[in-house]
Amino acid sequence: MTTESIEMPEARAGGCCACGGHGGAAADEAPETPRERVNRRWNEMMQETRVAQTGVQILFGFLLSVAFTPLFHDLDTFDHAVYVTTVISGATATACLIAPVSIHRFLSGQRMKDEMVEVAHRLMMCGMLLMALTIGCTLLLILHVVVPGLMAKLLVGGVMVWFALSWYALPLWLRRRSARRADR
Repeated sequence: MTTESIEMPEARAGGCCACGGHGGAAADEAPETPRERVNRRWNEMMQETRVAQTGVQILFGFLLSVAFTPLFHDLDTFDHAVYVTTVISGATATACLIAPVSIHRFLSGQRMKDEMVEVAHRLMMCGMLLMALTIGCTLLLILHVVVPGLMAKLLVGGVMVWFALSWYALPLWLRRRSARRADR
């Protein structure tokens, strides 16, 4: 581990970018050393990864079994294309969300924790995007069978808007709000 830290502009502004900083320390908290910060960031990332991995692995397992059901062959070309897209996005999401574990295993003891945290952050962001795509495609596959026509696509679109708002827009809004408060 190095004691140098990759510092993001948002972290310097008091915001949080990949857990680069949570604003100023409270009066009763001692400031973190760069080494403590990178260790905390890594531990937080691993906890977040565990949650995301579980969800995508359960979904991916379900998706793998779908092709072996008797009704699968009765689906039309559109549904088969959605299924293939769903399985591919689920597999790539799984790869992205498990990759930090492999990276840690290969690089443990190499004094590269700053780099590992940054790469793991990027992989997690990519994996979460792919997981949202997998969930959306899974919903489309199911709802297209249950609620044929435009209604299925509208419902899936609404759910995907909710994912975009709650997973991306809300955190970005909170980051900007925190940065504005820190600038005052």
